Amino acid sequence: MEYAAPATLDNALALAHETDGQVRFLAGGTDVLVQLRSGLFEPDLVIDIKQIPGMLDVTRSPEGAWTIGAAVPGRILGTIEGLRDDWPGIVEAMELIGSTQIQSRASLVGNLCNASPAADGIPAMVAAGATVSIAGVDGLRTAEVADILMAPGQTNLKKGEIVTSIDLPARVAGSADAYLRFIPRTEMDIAVAGCAVNLTVKDSQVCTARVSLGAVAPTVLLVPDAATAICGTCLDETALNDLAAACRAACRPIDDKRGTVAFRTDIAGVLARRAAILAYRRAQERESA
Repeated sequence: MEYAAPATLDNALALAHETDGQVRFLAGGTDVLVQLRSGLFEPDLVIDIKQIPGMLDVTRSPEGAWTIGAAVPGRILGTIEGLRDDWPGIVEAMELIGSTQIQSRASLVGNLCNASPAADGIPAMVAAGATVSIAGVDGLRTAEVADILMAPGQTNLKKGEIVTSIDLPARVAGSADAYLRFIPRTEMDIAVAGCAVNLTVKDSQVCTARVSLGAVAPTVLLVPDAATAICGTCLDETALNDLAAACRAACRPIDDKRGTVAFRTDIAGVLARRAAILAYRRAQERESA
């Protein structure tokens, strides 16, 4: 196994393209290094991307859109002025991942590319309508986060392609998000179920919404029926019940040592209600600010 730390994106892409065997990109390494040590795979080349310009940058456009580089550690996100205000659910989801030490290395892009159904960062990004910028030897492309995921541990990235950033849209007045999960322990555990809600409120009425579920299917789910259940409402009890029912109907979980099918399905509805209420309150505060 060889290791490289190229100083440019072009060099990284060339190395990946020229390597006949398996290639792994290294951002934070909190998943890749564990998998290496456990013998799950042994790549022919590991490419560390942290020396590449832009990979550790967080920028905001004049219009208010955010770009988060592939190697930006999670602990940094909450310190970026304005990012937590715009996207509290994204920041809080990342802050739930592991310990302080893990958060000092783990990145949103790494969380995405590991493609775990139980990842905390992915539901928040899917609910946000986040996109990714992808570079390869054939050029650049963009894709929605939800479209990257194929199966547990699998993405649709082509050989040699690298996700260079997460791109979050600009916020409008009265918009906010929230992410909640259930875990068996109080911290540092894998989600049994998770839910992210992103919505916009005007005059107390939900105008737009996106609802995403984690750990209840082979990949993180976007649930359009759940969004439909709350749009046009003031998030009354009927709307919340319809939201929970839509989320439960979308679930396709498994039984394992952390939770049964029945429990995961039920708790998904509970989390959806709570996340929606939290996002709604935040959106109301931003509308009146």
